[in-house]
Amino acid sequence: MKNNEDFYQSLRGKIRDYFKSEEGKTNRFAEYVLLAPDLFHLLCKLTVEQEVNVEDKAKLAVAIAYFVSPVDLIPEILLGPAGYLDDVAIAAFVLNSIINNTAPEVISRHWAGEGDILIKVKEIIKIADNMVGKGVWNKIKAMFANKGTRN
Repeated sequence: MKNNEDFYQSLRGKIRDYFKSEEGKTNRFAEYVLLAPDLFHLLCKLTVEQEVNVEDKAKLAVAIAYFVSPVDLIPEILLGPAGYLDDVAIAAFVLNSIINNTAPEVISRHWAGEGDILIKVKEIIKIADNMVGKGVWNKIKAMFANKGTRN
């Protein structure tokens, strides 16, 4: 990360560079890896949203910490930006839970990415076990099992 870049800017740069590579051009989950920076941005925005309850803000904090942590289920250090697929799955899982507790327009209001975030979250949830592997997806769901998150 460059000295003057924050995590979001650094993540966007890594993913942009990845999709210029041969591996990035052929990744079948490329469209979901591309969502990583915007999902991170959304998670951060929702932590300060008054209409999101405290329990959901705790889930958001865990998802944000997971994004920035170098240690996770699919490590970016080994796989490059393709390693953000588990981060994307976690973000979608947490957002799906928040959608159940918060007016959908609150989530949409903070979405800076392309398309409808509510549809994107449902798409990710639907393919997550193929995208990250069933074992990883089950671990992700277990991480939030005691926190009231639904799949």
